[in-house]
Amino acid sequence: MNSVEITLGHSPDADDAFMFYALSQKKIPLGNYIFKETISDIETLNNLAMDEKIDLTALSIYTYCKVADRYVLMNCGASMGEGYGPRLVAKHKFEKKEMSQKKIAIPGLHTSALLALCLYLGKRPKNLDLMVCPFDQVFMAVEMGSADIGLVIHEGQISYLQRGLELCEDLGWWWKQTTGLPLPLGGNAIRRALGVQRCRELQSIVRQSIEWALKNRNEALQYAQKYSRGIEPALTDQFVAMYVNERTIDYGPEGKEAILQFIAQAKMLGMVDPDIQVEFVE
Repeated sequence: MNSVEITLGHSPDADDAFMFYALSQKKIPLGNYIFKETISDIETLNNLAMDEKIDLTALSIYTYCKVADRYVLMNCGASMGEGYGPRLVAKHKFEKKEMSQKKIAIPGLHTSALLALCLYLGKRPKNLDLMVCPFDQVFMAVEMGSADIGLVIHEGQISYLQRGLELCEDLGWWWKQTTGLPLPLGGNAIRRALGVQRCRELQSIVRQSIEWALKNRNEALQYAQKYSRGIEPALTDQFVAMYVNERTIDYGPEGKEAILQFIAQAKMLGMVDPDIQVEFVE
């Protein structure tokens, strides 16, 4: 059987590293697929998907809205905040009514964190004072005074306390209180051009990789620690548990409803095409 090369993208973060460890290190059968990995920050992966330059990739749910005509969402690989998510942090606490008047450092214009922020404030990006910077430089922007507030993602959601910053709002908590649903942040998407059968086969491989990591947690965590940017192993474990769990294996009805609700509210705010349709690999 001839081999098939698949370009695979995921972020250099502990949760993605944990999720894709078994696939990357060939701990599971890969069939006739050869994976060529691209490990880049989520905004770079979002841009690759928008240019359709990658076959299978982690991406922001907000970005999926912009590429749904060319990509289909996997049923596995979700990053959902179960009452937690991207956090707005500052040197001192700002109330919600103050935040829309402050300069906010964000990790990208195509991230679900930005969409959640806009839904929270009820304003589109053009009506906010935003400073775009790499996700791992958001803390510095606040600490140096370049921005008043930082929108932090990844392990920054739990490490901000170590930097002496105050929590202004947890957008995952706000979303849960508002909708009763988890906050859909990231997912895995596959190019439609690969065909239905390959999409199903690739989804099966990714699901097996997630299941393997959850069953062999210590080994996968040891690998993931390399992508934790200096935080302690206990915090890495905590962060991975937040975003790689049973819902990562399968969205389930509630997870799918969360995505539909997130996108519906984005449509109401005028941030995505009103005709966008979400499709999952079945």
